[in-house]
Amino acid sequence: MTVRTRFAPSPTGFLHLGGARTALYSWLYAKKMGGEFILRIEDTDRERSTQEAIDAILDAMTWLGLDWDEGPFYQMHRLERYHEVAEELLTSGDAYRCYCSKERLEKLKTDQIQNKEKPRYDNHCRPNVYGTQRPPQSGPFVIRLRTPDTGTVVVNDSVHGKVSFQNKELDDLILVRTDGVPTYHFGVVIDDFDMRITHVIRGDDHLANTPRQINILKAMKVEPPLYTHVSMILGSDGKRLSKRHGAISVQHYREDGILPDALLNYLVRLGWSHGDQEIFSRAEMIQHFDIHNLNKAASIFDPEKLHWLNQHAIKTEEPEALCRELQQHFEHLGVSTAEGPSVTDVFMAQRERAKTLKEMAQKSLYFYQNFEAIDPDAKHKHLTLDIKPVLTALREALAELPNWQAPMIHNTITEVAEKHGVKLGKLAQPLRIAVTGNTMSPPIDITCALIGQKRVLERLQQALLSIEG
Repeated sequence: MTVRTRFAPSPTGFLHLGGARTALYSWLYAKKMGGEFILRIEDTDRERSTQEAIDAILDAMTWLGLDWDEGPFYQMHRLERYHEVAEELLTSGDAYRCYCSKERLEKLKTDQIQNKEKPRYDNHCRPNVYGTQRPPQSGPFVIRLRTPDTGTVVVNDSVHGKVSFQNKELDDLILVRTDGVPTYHFGVVIDDFDMRITHVIRGDDHLANTPRQINILKAMKVEPPLYTHVSMILGSDGKRLSKRHGAISVQHYREDGILPDALLNYLVRLGWSHGDQEIFSRAEMIQHFDIHNLNKAASIFDPEKLHWLNQHAIKTEEPEALCRELQQHFEHLGVSTAEGPSVTDVFMAQRERAKTLKEMAQKSLYFYQNFEAIDPDAKHKHLTLDIKPVLTALREALAELPNWQAPMIHNTITEVAEKHGVKLGKLAQPLRIAVTGNTMSPPIDITCALIGQKRVLERLQQALLSIEG
C-alpha cells in the first residue's frame, strides 16, 4: 500500500503555525514512507474563503519547501461528486432530507438549553422506518446523515490510542446545506476516499469530529484511513496560540526575517523529538520522523527558541538564498542597494550579529544611506574635544589611502592611534559612531570598507563639525 497523506487548509485566512506544523508532519511522513503528499483547498465556506488566502497558503507552502505531489484540489470544483454520494446515501436510507426551518431549529436549541439538555437535532424529519423516506415536502431542505441510535465508534489514533464515542451522543449531522454545498464533514470524507488518503494527520481539536466522519464512511461502505491527532500549540500563558501572542502566520514570520528551515526546525519539535537533537536537516527530519512518537501533551510556543534557531541558520546556511531574502527586506524598507556594497558582502559582515534578516536589514541601513543623526548618548560619550584632533588626523590619513580595503584601513587606524598615544579602541569607537551613527557594527575596518571611502570621509567631516569647541 502506498502511503498517501494530505494537507487540507481552509482559505479563510493566512497559513498559521498550527496548520504549518500539520502540513510538515504530513509531508514528512509521506517522504519517510516513500509515499505521496496531496494538497487540497477546502473552500466550501463561501462567505469567508478568498482568493487572497488561497494565494497566501500556496505561497507559504512553496516558501517552506513543502512540495506536494498532487493538487491543489478545490472542493468547490467537486460539487457534482458530493451530490452523487448524497443521492446514494438517500437511496440506501443512510441519509434523509430535513425540511426544518431555521426558526424551528433555533427554538429547539433555545428550549434545550433552558431545560439544561445537550443541544442537538431531535430527528423531526427522520423516516420512521429505516430504508424509507417521508413523502417529499415543499421548500428548502438539507440532507442529514442517519446516525445509528446505538453502538460505539472506536477511533484508533496513533497518538491517543483507542478512543471510544457513543452513537447516542451524536446527532444526525447535516451533510449538504440548502444551497447544495457540502458541510466540512461530508466533503472531507469523500475527498479522503476519492484521493486514496491512507493517513490523516491533523490537530487534536478534530478528534471529536472523527466519529461523525467514521459514521459517514460506514454509510458509504468504505474503510476509514488511519488517524493521527497532534497536540495543540499553546502560548506562554498556557492558552491556545492566537493573535494576542504575536505573529502566528507563516507570512508574518517571513516578513519578520525568519528563515524557512529555522521555522520548520522549530515546528517539528513542537510535539515530536529525536533524543536531545536540537537541529535537523530536512533529510534528518525525514529519516527520524515517526508519527507513533508524537506527544499527547500540548506544546508551548517559545519565540526566543525560534530566534535562536534562526540565528543559527543565518550563521550556517549557504548565503545565496539568504541574500535574496535580505534584498527583499531592504526593498520593503524602501532602501536601494544599487549604490553601495553588495548585499552578499553586507550579509557576510552581519551574519553573526542578527537574529533575523529583517533585523539585519534594519541594522545595515548606514551602508546604503546617510543616517539622520548620531545617537546622542554615544555622541556625548565618545565624540569629545579630546578625540577631535585624533579623528581629524585619521580622516586625513584615510583620505590618502590609494587602496580602500579592510587591511589597509586597519593599518591606518592602528598607526594613527599609536602616533597619538591612544588605545585602538579609544579611536575605533568614535570612528564607528561617526560613520554609522551608533555603537554597534561589524569590525570597524570591514565597516568602513563596505561604506566606501567617499561616504566615510563625508561622515567623518560632519562628525568633526558637530564636536563643539
